[in-house]
Amino acid sequence: MTTQDVVTSSSAAGLPARHTPAGDVWWRALTRNLYPFVVVAALWELVARLGLFPARLFPSLEVVFAAFWRLTVSGILPHHAAETVFRLLAGFGIAAVVGVLIGIAMGRSRRAEDIFLPLVSIGAPIPGLAYAPLFLLWFGLGNFSAILLVGFVSAFPIIFNAWTGVKAVKEIWVRSAQAMGADQRKLFRYVILPGALPYILTGLRLGLAQAWRVLVAVEMLAAVPWGLGWMIFGAREFLNTDVMLSGIAVIAVIGLALEKLVFQRIETYTVVRWGMVTA
Repeated sequence: MTTQDVVTSSSAAGLPARHTPAGDVWWRALTRNLYPFVVVAALWELVARLGLFPARLFPSLEVVFAAFWRLTVSGILPHHAAETVFRLLAGFGIAAVVGVLIGIAMGRSRRAEDIFLPLVSIGAPIPGLAYAPLFLLWFGLGNFSAILLVGFVSAFPIIFNAWTGVKAVKEIWVRSAQAMGADQRKLFRYVILPGALPYILTGLRLGLAQAWRVLVAVEMLAAVPWGLGWMIFGAREFLNTDVMLSGIAVIAVIGLALEKLVFQRIETYTVVRWGMVTA
């Protein structure tokens, strides 16, 4: 029951209307989102203070924040993060465009499905890191090979989900649109694409996770001179756990920002607004 329903029913019963202040709603949402992070931080600090692990291997949050601040002020951490984000967005952008197009083509054309499905089925189960040596040999060290590898590996879940989404569109929707005179163009725009969009968004989320994993791993292989993966791997060599955790925290923040600012907004303005899924 929404706030408006409560107000309407209370007024109808002769009771004073109850309004929930907007500030209370915002505060409850913030508390609900921060609660798991506060619990994890408290447990982490408890383990660090009890000394169950050496302080150099399991630093307190104060030490981690100090390293984070030091690296940020010096410009080292922003430089690493900017390089990683550039490779991530470039590779994932390629995967998103190519993956969605191939997936939709597979769902709409039997010939495209016969051509691409066996190739995707064989390539998808192979770990992304297994492709890394080949890409480094073929395209050399640097951004180009890293971007191509990220795009190649993250395209597989996008293709699968786009294909599944097109296949999952209900036949009655298609026939109803055709009965109302929709041509192939309108059928795709108003029926196929909206019906498949929840699956496509899921594929994009999975593809982004794949992109993160393979990119950080490739950066750890010293294929590039800058990047969060390179920084984390270098800090491991010198047992700088606080620096490692700072890099991991930046990866988590970037991933959360992409989810909240990109995927959730796309979902809200499309499938939620159309009633395909609930908010």
